[in-house]
Amino acid sequence: MSNGFTNVTISKPDGQVTGISYGGIENLLATQNAENNRGYWDIIWNNTGPRTIRKPLLGSSFEVIIDNANQTEISFKRTWSTSQSDEPPLNIDKRYIMLRDTPGFYTYSILERLKGWPVSYIQNLRIVYKLQQDMFHYMAVTDERQRFMPTELDRKNGKVLDYKEAVLLTNPTNPDLKGEVDDKYFYANNNEDDKVYGWVSANTSLGFWMIIPSNEFRTGGPLRQDLTTHVGPTVLSVFVSAHYAGEDLAIKFQHGEPWKKVIGPVFVYLNSNAAAKANPSILWNDAKKRMNQEVASWPYDFPVSKDYVKSNQRGRVSGQLFVNDRFVNKQGVPASNAYIGLAPPGDAGSWQRENKGYQFWTKTDSSGNFIIKNIIPDKYNLYATVPGFFGDYKYTSDVQVTPGSNIKLRTLVYKPPRNGATLWEIGVPDRTAIEFFIPNPPPEFKVHKYKNDTESKFRQYGLWKQYNVLYPKNDLVYNVGTSNYSKDWFFAHVTRNVGNNIYKATTWKIVFNLANVDNASNYTLQLALAAAHEAELQVRINDEKAREPHFTTGYIGGSNPIARHGIHGLFFLYSIGIHGNMLVKGTNTIFLTQTVCLTPFQGVMYDYLRLEGPH
Repeated sequence: MSNGFTNVTISKPDGQVTGISYGGIENLLATQNAENNRGYWDIIWNNTGPRTIRKPLLGSSFEVIIDNANQTEISFKRTWSTSQSDEPPLNIDKRYIMLRDTPGFYTYSILERLKGWPVSYIQNLRIVYKLQQDMFHYMAVTDERQRFMPTELDRKNGKVLDYKEAVLLTNPTNPDLKGEVDDKYFYANNNEDDKVYGWVSANTSLGFWMIIPSNEFRTGGPLRQDLTTHVGPTVLSVFVSAHYAGEDLAIKFQHGEPWKKVIGPVFVYLNSNAAAKANPSILWNDAKKRMNQEVASWPYDFPVSKDYVKSNQRGRVSGQLFVNDRFVNKQGVPASNAYIGLAPPGDAGSWQRENKGYQFWTKTDSSGNFIIKNIIPDKYNLYATVPGFFGDYKYTSDVQVTPGSNIKLRTLVYKPPRNGATLWEIGVPDRTAIEFFIPNPPPEFKVHKYKNDTESKFRQYGLWKQYNVLYPKNDLVYNVGTSNYSKDWFFAHVTRNVGNNIYKATTWKIVFNLANVDNASNYTLQLALAAAHEAELQVRINDEKAREPHFTTGYIGGSNPIARHGIHGLFFLYSIGIHGNMLVKGTNTIFLTQTVCLTPFQGVMYDYLRLEGPH
């Protein structure tokens, strides 16, 4: 495929991208790799057994869909049959689009299951581009997180740390990086912030960018986070994965369950500017401008597939959201800066685990107003999460979107979970642990610095190790009224390393005073967890030795949000009733025990805790 700006070479009938030519460079992709290991869609799947299978999404037939002066679209299809036991039970239609006067190309896929097909799970679905190692050295993920990077050889010559992705750079090509840790999870982003990222070749003044103009086809909602790009140099676009969340985000199809979804299009954008030799950020800034153009053009009008829903076939929903917490304000206040969106029907908060349908999100303005545009026709629930307020909102009625519909909802009011007045609170209800104490990394590791980043202190290796340093013998004790959660509440409730790879459970204490206790009434502990990994949090009231906990979360969480510098992952909410006869006038203690202790990474990250008075 060629349009005068870009030449893209694709294998037939597989549909693998083997070459990308731009700016006088014959191939931007890693020519030292085999042709099937340069640019590809792939999937990790299983049939519920223990073995997961990584497979490229390969076509078995090729078709030119359209080819004229303005556009070329080509298709690589594969139809599944029961004889293909090692292939995921999916029909695949993988497409590439090139437009006139456009420096780059688009790609999307239509994936389909038919009735009667077997059980299968999709663990990961993504696009991968591997670039020339001797060409691309500057990476940009956000305005703040961009820098010259180590090389793949630097990683190979380094020391693998507690997990294979984290490598100590012991003898890097750039001596300034010696002592740093490189880890691809440093470069993860939330879906909402994940619209453009990539690499710059300063020597040739070229940029290679992944632009994702919409998140409607990605799983888990706007706060879901995943990988973007990493040393290789490698550029990804991840649509499905269990990262930071665990099995809840795997797509699980039951026997006979049909399904169809359009994934993409996403845009590979190429740019150049001679000034990038001195300032690679110039190409980043240009890529951001292009990203804004692509977002404004969504949904695109050029994909030919009838399964891709065009703008005139979509609908919109608007309204205004207020929050009414009767113990804070007598009247509702505008839900400012709230995430509000449509996702397939489910319970409040179910959108973060939703993985089969489409989701459409926006943010409210300062008055709580919102407009959700370009919604694919279907039945949805309307959900919201409001920073500063506990809990998850769900609109009481289903929302049926039809082609061309413009649904104007009445004024909506969210009444957050609340049983009594606040006696004390720890943290801020914002679905992250960012407000708690985040230590410096262990002194044997250099701080991983960017050109201009003050907001990613948690993106350092080994922070969980610092709990042992700060609390060498006794676990954390938080005294309500005198302790400060930004200094005295460690960002992650982790296990204790007692040596020889042996770990023990840890118990944190919240000590508080009550001037009076109503023994006949009920109190409430509102507990929000920003993340969990293979953990069980038990709550005891005024009796640390009680054989049975007053409350337990059970076994929750997965996929290493603590080790992977997540600061948040899958979100958990609990309202825990406490009968007044369990409390005493004067000093009380709540004991929080994370009981699962096989590894250093098991634990929870708290979002917010609040004790409410009698009701």
